[in-house]
Amino acid sequence: MVRVIIERHCQPGKESEMENLLIELRGKAMKQRGYVSGETLKSTDDPSLWLVLSTWLDADLWRMWQNGPEREQMDRRIQPLLTGPAKISLFSFVWSACWSDAEADRWNIIATPAAERAAEPRK
Repeated sequence: MVRVIIERHCQPGKESEMENLLIELRGKAMKQRGYVSGETLKSTDDPSLWLVLSTWLDADLWRMWQNGPEREQMDRRIQPLLTGPAKISLFSFVWSACWSDAEADRWNIIATPAAERAAEPRK
């Protein structure tokens, strides 16, 4: 699994529009193969700073969503609300810091490439 962290700085007075677009974007992301969970956070110290954290089964599935037309369209709608470009960071889990080796092995059993999993019908 991977965690994606997107940092955005919103222009003053555009917070309500930003919130609505991020809610819409989350709804679309939730329908994507590989999406696990997500959070949207607004800084208590810097009202312009918004973070979106999402968890995906793997980096390939995240990138399929990241580079897809639906997300690119949403990015074009969000961009005018920002003071600069969004910063996207991708992190992998350090399983040995989370669980015992046996538990980590349980999560690493998926051997099928992401492209093949993406082609499978959702249940």
